[in-house]
Amino acid sequence: MTRIDTAALTARRVAEPGAVAAAWAGRRRRERLSADGRLLLIAADHPARGALAVRSDATAMASRPALLERLATALERPGVDGVLGTPDVLEDLLLAGLLDDKVVIGSMNRGGLQGAVFELDDRFTAFDADTLAAHGLEGGKMLTRVALDDPGTAPTLEASGRAVSELARHGLMAMVEPFLTVRRSPTRVENLLDPDSVISSIHVAAGLGATSAHTWLKLPVVEEMDRVLDATTLPSLLLGGDPTGDPGDTYAQWGKALGHPSAAGLVVGRALLFPPDGDVASAVDVAADLVHGGSR
Repeated sequence: MTRIDTAALTARRVAEPGAVAAAWAGRRRRERLSADGRLLLIAADHPARGALAVRSDATAMASRPALLERLATALERPGVDGVLGTPDVLEDLLLAGLLDDKVVIGSMNRGGLQGAVFELDDRFTAFDADTLAAHGLEGGKMLTRVALDDPGTAPTLEASGRAVSELARHGLMAMVEPFLTVRRSPTRVENLLDPDSVISSIHVAAGLGATSAHTWLKLPVVEEMDRVLDATTLPSLLLGGDPTGDPGDTYAQWGKALGHPSAAGLVVGRALLFPPDGDVASAVDVAADLVHGGSR
């Protein structure tokens, strides 16, 4: 397993800030996203929104060296296609030499900080389409929460639609993660995870931008997933969310949902990086088998 020397990363950032751009330019890229039409991506963009908790541990993702070690373990497992993250995390992985031949998706809007009164005015504060294209990343991801009781939804929808169009002009994947959301208090919002709410969010997300030719969806696994996924023909990656309950039950839900024609794989962060038994490699191997089966 690759050990990431975080002290060396910091020293290099001080001495050679241009090394990041040079490393993007020299990164070896895949000829196509996936050999079998399916993807397993590791999500690592939670910290930039102030979301550090995993289960009951409020600071589980607070240590960057510890997070990078878990990411390195995951990315080196067979069947893992790539990673989704913000610039800081992706650049650490890039400088450590872990992104060659990987699908790399940049997280674009992290301004809706968890617990903030402005959480649903989810500003685009990270990657933009031009930078993603210039550095040769494969796409951009946007969280797009629709809260009918919060005016912050309107600018978020406008920004997401603009990002979808801009990514498409560069021929890059636009990964849209939609939720119907309600505000329970000034500082607490809740994503609605019943089938009808997820279906409504899918239709809103699919219509964003000037074209859907490069749009993929990132969707939660909920009840009645066959009916939920019947709401779209867009390729859909299933998200893991904050892991609760027995991992075996979670894997079974993922496996069942992956049988739908619209399901194109998984984008999972905490459930694979922080499994209850601490065995990241084994958790990732289960997910890889679910996504790629005997093809990997």
